[in-house]
Amino acid sequence: MIIGCCGAGKSTLAKRLHEQTSLPLYHLDQYYWKPNWQEPTKAEWEPIVHQLAQKKRWIIDGNYSSTLDIRLQAADTVIYLDYPTIRCLWRITKRIIKYRGQVRPDMPRGCQERFDLGFYHYVAIFNLVKRPSLLNKLDAFAKEKQVIILRNDRAVRRFLDEL
Repeated sequence: MIIGCCGAGKSTLAKRLHEQTSLPLYHLDQYYWKPNWQEPTKAEWEPIVHQLAQKKRWIIDGNYSSTLDIRLQAADTVIYLDYPTIRCLWRITKRIIKYRGQVRPDMPRGCQERFDLGFYHYVAIFNLVKRPSLLNKLDAFAKEKQVIILRNDRAVRRFLDEL
């Protein structure tokens, strides 16, 4: 299970892990978003996550805090990309420029990349608002799960090299 702020590199790490391990890869964004960035209802979304998490083997990347506990219960390893806000903001900006008007490879059809001020705000406050509770939750699971916290690209490269 890979979590972290948008722009931290969850999908990129997930792809690399998939390539190295051949574990099935599921990008939650592909399952969550409907065309034109329409969100599913909770009743639609939770069964999808349950179904993915019940598979025998997987790599799942994405946050979606409403279903975090479902994935945490099923995961044996949690990787948290704990990157600085400025790095995440820079990366989403580059991503928007690169893919503007196109669908990124890790997104579903009908969700073209676009500038969204609300999304920038979410990324800007993620570490202030979401990070403390994520770290507390991961600390609580650390006794029964392997929890890996990676804080920069060098740590990610070292992690992948050591697999």
